[in-house]
Amino acid sequence: MNRKFISKSNRVLRKVLNSEQNLDIIQDIIETFLKIKIQEIKLNPYLQIKSNYLPSEENFGIADVRIKLQNREELNVGIQFIDGYFAQNKMLLYYAQIHSNQLEYEDNRTIAKTITINILDFNYLKSDQYFNKIVIPSKSEKQIELYVLELPKFNLENNQTIKKYEAWISYLCGNYDEKILEKFDKIKKLDNLLETYWRNETMD
Repeated sequence: MNRKFISKSNRVLRKVLNSEQNLDIIQDIIETFLKIKIQEIKLNPYLQIKSNYLPSEENFGIADVRIKLQNREELNVGIQFIDGYFAQNKMLLYYAQIHSNQLEYEDNRTIAKTITINILDFNYLKSDQYFNKIVIPSKSEKQIELYVLELPKFNLENNQTIKKYEAWISYLCGNYDEKILEKFDKIKKLDNLLETYWRNETMD
């Protein structure tokens, strides 16, 4: 995994990305992996509010956003890193947390479908594919959708014709070069933000 956010991955990226100025990076990640086009994106404040009151070892993901697609459908989307312990429980608990958090917002919003993107630095599913969609039937929801990205299963075959999703995964893995940063501006922006973060990092 990329060494720039290996330490407390959720916490570091949450600090770096959760601002209006950096929503474009979150949007690019979601659009790239879910293959959708976002018309509007808005930060949900829950993660930041909770992180101010809970111990640092409590992970509440990287991002919690409300998006509106071009067809006007609204979705609640969460992104998190997961370590090797109790992965299934962490995926389901995080989904439940992100979905139920919608009740916390006082803006008269309707309850939208929730999707989570779970990034793993280890192999977990039996599938040989590095990116999988898990669908779980639900009585209260049409279905629960969990997307799982397993970084060790990714193998870049051709660095000369790299696609955006391959570039993002390569960056998450830490296997990237200046060509990727120059070609994909949102990845370069995140890399610069992380460089700045670690230069200014203090013990807290």
